[in-house]
Amino acid sequence: MRLIAAVLFGFLFGIGLIVAGMTDPARILAFLDIAGEWDPSLALVMISAIAVAAPAFALARRRPITVLGDPIALPDRYRIDRRLIIGPVVFGIGWGLSGICPGPGLVLLGNDGVSAVIFVVTMALGIWGAEAVLQAKETVSVRSTGHPSSPVS
Repeated sequence: MRLIAAVLFGFLFGIGLIVAGMTDPARILAFLDIAGEWDPSLALVMISAIAVAAPAFALARRRPITVLGDPIALPDRYRIDRRLIIGPVVFGIGWGLSGICPGPGLVLLGNDGVSAVIFVVTMALGIWGAEAVLQAKETVSVRSTGHPSSPVS
């Protein structure tokens, strides 16, 4: 059942990205170009996503498990720290340079050829590299202090 749900919701998400124009790098770049010929239409996509997600998260906070029986694990940290600032900055730079973010990048694998493959492969390398750096930092912290550092340092 979980596999069927993942396939159906992934398919629905992909269709939504295409219909909303989120898989068109030129449209994304026009949205991000607030000093030039700004295209505000994607703001409506984001507002709509928030409007749908907010009640779902409110409901999830009151439930111990998902409809499929998995535990619900919402964030329990609300502190703004270095990782919370650096991560979105790096993400934003990549999004601004390419006009593609992870979800649309995966959707583009189906119809955008080599450029989508290059994007997804380099995105995976970036994720792997970031994880390796964080793991190395954690190893150094354990060796120097004898205990793990905070996961949000």
